[in-house]
Amino acid sequence: MTTQRRFWRPLTAAGLCAALLFAFAVPNGAQEMPWSERAIAAHVDQVNLRGELPAMVFEELRLRGEELFTARFTTADGVGRPLATQASIPTKRDAGGSMFDRAGGPDASSCAGCHNQPAIGGAGDFATNIFIAEAPGGESAPMPNPALANERGTTHIFGAGLIELLAREMTMDLHQIRENAVLKARETGKPVSLPLTTKGVDFGTIVASADGAFDTSGIEGVDPDLIIKPFGQKGVFVSLREFTVHVLNHHHGMQADERFGFAQTGELDFDGDGVSGEISPGDVSALVAWQAGLKPPSPGVPENEMWKTAAKAGSNHFDAFGCTSCHKRALPLESLKFSDPGPINAQGTLSQTAVPEPAIYDLALLEWASSLPRDENDKVLVPLFGDLKRHRIADEGGPLGNEKLPQRKVEPHMFMTAELWGLSATAPYGHRNDFTTIDEIVRAHGGEARVSRQAYVNAAPEDRDALIAYLRTFVLEGE
Repeated sequence: MTTQRRFWRPLTAAGLCAALLFAFAVPNGAQEMPWSERAIAAHVDQVNLRGELPAMVFEELRLRGEELFTARFTTADGVGRPLATQASIPTKRDAGGSMFDRAGGPDASSCAGCHNQPAIGGAGDFATNIFIAEAPGGESAPMPNPALANERGTTHIFGAGLIELLAREMTMDLHQIRENAVLKARETGKPVSLPLTTKGVDFGTIVASADGAFDTSGIEGVDPDLIIKPFGQKGVFVSLREFTVHVLNHHHGMQADERFGFAQTGELDFDGDGVSGEISPGDVSALVAWQAGLKPPSPGVPENEMWKTAAKAGSNHFDAFGCTSCHKRALPLESLKFSDPGPINAQGTLSQTAVPEPAIYDLALLEWASSLPRDENDKVLVPLFGDLKRHRIADEGGPLGNEKLPQRKVEPHMFMTAELWGLSATAPYGHRNDFTTIDEIVRAHGGEARVSRQAYVNAAPEDRDALIAYLRTFVLEGE
């Protein structure tokens, strides 16, 4: 008899090592039976997750994370949030509503229910779209009307660990530039303006005064705090951990202790579903470790000679049309060591100050890391085809201009540049998953992308076709 994967599988060699590191406790102290309807038979203990993890322990933690990602949570685990909203800040609501709600969530019992094309961790079809509604104060509306919510498609998360590492390094660079501006202003006694450029991406300018004040009006594509937030289609989540804690509550009604537990809310069962301790900090760490270690997409090489020739020409057109002004082919990365908790987690997410020391996952230990390209200075070149910057890419009333509500103060027509790696496996396209071809989504671009869009539209049909041939080589593992 087969059932969904559970946390009682026989331990591998890595598991034997991990068993010495992790303490697993059955939820609520109840004896776990083989026929239990819990998806989580035991929780991961955060206590001993510190320092650089050995390869076997890292692998075992990732396996636990994969089990959590594919688990179909049940009410016995704590699915649902009858007394809580999907807001990122713990927020109460009146009792009522059904277990699943397509408009306001919870809307899924498993992470893999949406992230599954062409493999677990991948994208989702239009049927898996979710709705995001923001109240004026920034918290999500308790029961949003779909007509008043932003509808979003599911994106893939392959290469997510590399994306977060890039964002951390870029944030450090921007903060150092800001500090340099202050120091120069104090030395000269006059305002100092410095360009905010990191890894070849321009984020405008910052002006510092001798008294330490800043003029942030020249900043572009990032919040005034100069923190790169690489996750979410609007670029509003700073880390995989912050995103994971948020979506567990939003989409599943599974509440992480680090945000909804007694220490933060004064309640053992904040959402009033009769289950406490739904997701431990160690569980979140396992989910983060699995996501961070997902193999990044890499361009495929067509076997068909005609396709291969067209793709080569299309690569040149990608540059000529100006696509690389936002979709940069690669960004350099200094280090593959991923710390969790990360250095810039927002309030309500486990921080480095809350643990003796963070765990370090060395992504270089993973098999795929050795195939990553490097530059002349031995920096890893992350081939994301993006820039981790927000751009205005929608015109009012245009094909991509359907959103009316800001998200965390990000304007409706502003979006984080979509990373194109894995593009051919992630149809349909657009933030709402309503464009079925690459040609359609290119033609839908507006705002800052209007010039590139027009270059594509005005090109000869064979040149447009060559660009599509090139972009169709951007595959995902499992395709």
